[in-house]
Amino acid sequence: MDKLPLLFCPGLLNDAALWRHQVDSLGDVAQCSVADLTVADSVGGLAEAVLAAAPAQFALAALSMGGYVAFEILRRAPHRVLRLALFDTRARLDPPESRQRRLDMIDIARRGGFAKLPPQMLAGLVHPDHVGEPAIADAVLGMAARIGAQAFIRQQTAILGRPDSVPGLAAITQPTLVVGGRQDGITPPEMLAEIAGEIPAARLVIIEEAGHLTPLEQPQAVSALLRYWLQA
Repeated sequence: MDKLPLLFCPGLLNDAALWRHQVDSLGDVAQCSVADLTVADSVGGLAEAVLAAAPAQFALAALSMGGYVAFEILRRAPHRVLRLALFDTRARLDPPESRQRRLDMIDIARRGGFAKLPPQMLAGLVHPDHVGEPAIADAVLGMAARIGAQAFIRQQTAILGRPDSVPGLAAITQPTLVVGGRQDGITPPEMLAEIAGEIPAARLVIIEEAGHLTPLEQPQAVSALLRYWLQA
């Protein structure tokens, strides 16, 4: 039997390492690939790049900024997405204070201070118990180093310019999994519950002992959820 194409969209300052466990463990049931979300400074440009490289139809799993791109993919080509899994993301626009933080980080990166940003961001990205766990902390910082300053600026610019995705949630008809970490302070469980509540065919799962990067922090749990989602 042919394997279902499964496309992963990582988040801000994330690359394929975010989804390594899922790619490795789901290879028997899915043809996995990870999108490059560094190539444009708008969600529209990123969505078009993803669609240009993707199979004709595919299952889509996306985290955080990847979720913003996933919403744009659904606006542009809903017929190409067979299943949807949203991790630690939001449909609403950022509040003013969050927008200002993004602008401040862009300014720091443009002035040559990018290297100090990922270590400062780490504590907000993962569960407190994982900040000092080398396998997780090193993976987060390694991804950020590979993404680099210029791609970080493009990503933040894309995030700032994204549209509000709340009005389109009710139109999502694909079987949808909405997942988040219990201790995610960036996109907390109530934010994910709102998304799941608006999507007709959505199931909400909150993972314990995880912050904003659930696929990296609780890889076995996330891989098991995706296996069920793919085969249900």
